[in-house]
Amino acid sequence: MNINFSKKFLLLAGKAFVLLLTLYLLYHTIFTAPDTFLTWEAILRKMLQSELRVLFILVALLIPVNWGIEAMKWQLLGSKIEPISYWRAYRSVMVGLTLGFITPNKLGDYAGRVLELHSDQHLQGIGAVFMGRFCQLVATVLAGSVGFLYFIFTFYWQSYPGVSMSVVVLLVILCIGLLLLLFHARAMVALVASIKPLRKLVPYIAVIKNYTSREVTRLLLLSLVRYGVFMAQFILLLVMFEVKLNLWQYVSGVSGTFFLKSVVPSVSLLSDLGVRELSAMYLFGLLDQERLQVLSASLSLWLLNILVPSVLGLIFVLRLRLNRKGAAA
Repeated sequence: MNINFSKKFLLLAGKAFVLLLTLYLLYHTIFTAPDTFLTWEAILRKMLQSELRVLFILVALLIPVNWGIEAMKWQLLGSKIEPISYWRAYRSVMVGLTLGFITPNKLGDYAGRVLELHSDQHLQGIGAVFMGRFCQLVATVLAGSVGFLYFIFTFYWQSYPGVSMSVVVLLVILCIGLLLLLFHARAMVALVASIKPLRKLVPYIAVIKNYTSREVTRLLLLSLVRYGVFMAQFILLLVMFEVKLNLWQYVSGVSGTFFLKSVVPSVSLLSDLGVRELSAMYLFGLLDQERLQVLSASLSLWLLNILVPSVLGLIFVLRLRLNRKGAAA
């Protein structure tokens, strides 16, 4: 009886902490940073006055598509641990998104999805989340490397041919290395197990060797499709804020931005807010675009795809139960 009471108290306290911390971070981000607040004020004003404001609606409609594809990935990933319905997979993704919002490098995403599992094999759940994130990283690096090559050959090749060639070789090696790791997960687990300091991580990632090449291929394709949706959202916002480029420049700028965000370490508590913005302003600055317009589009992307769904995810966080055995899917 006391144990059950303690569990309920800890769960309630945890929910209250997540709720208050999320609301505090939202308040701190919007109202206590004058530059950010003024930028968002300009975003709203420009959106309402622009003839292209219908694009904002299209971007918003793609939000559930974006996270719906992620739910498809999690349904496939979670099937190695227990049968999971699409709705429960979607719910898990939303819980993970909210908890990831308030933790560095989205570490809370692991806890959020694991808490939604009925199985006692929570350690395997961590490995499944890792596999999904790794697939998305591979998709981002593959597409981002192609976009990054545009900037290398356009702006740096003539002045720094040696350095440029070195970067090209590194990008090729990086892409090949990530693909080898993705499709040879069993070898990766064996490698980790052979290194004594890392051996304790094996129970966490062992599940990744259970995914077949066909399943990994499907996961990578879903990751690429989700990447395409995210890219389309960013390009539509850039067009709305009158960033005028040709299609290849849009694609290269956006993919390069996502690439830099993925490879640059970050400890931000706000889902890497700032890394993407700096990357976008730098790359699109090379294309002679106004930084404020690019910043507005990038902040809008974060607002729609991260902040708004994170707030909605609080509904699912508050409905979490510690003991999931026998719960309905």
